[in-house]
Amino acid sequence: MQPASVDLMIYKGATFSKQFQWQTGSTPTPVDLTGCTARMQVRKTTQDTAVLDTLTTENGKLVINDALLGKFKINLTAAQTGAYAFINAAYDLEIVYYGGEPVYRVLSGCFSVDPEVTR
Repeated sequence: MQPASVDLMIYKGATFSKQFQWQTGSTPTPVDLTGCTARMQVRKTTQDTAVLDTLTTENGKLVINDALLGKFKINLTAAQTGAYAFINAAYDLEIVYYGGEPVYRVLSGCFSVDPEVTR
């Protein structure tokens, strides 16, 4: 399965919340995420070994908010976005089923941070 390409624009120092719905099939049908977790890493480039941020359902930066309808969201506080010291990066987001398998990469793209003027 090919992940959806979604570029994210984060406004430094502002709350960021964006919801997604994972659907499959020729007639889009929501994927049941019951028992799943989600994880995402942000890196300067896809090949970079340094992780700029890790978002997971465990640390609250990712939330599966309607498992039956395949809905999940990215939640970042103003303090979290204010701590970003980079402008452009790459990310991908994976859904992990109970027990660790299977793992699906559902999103990937650019993770851009717009610098803050009002501080």
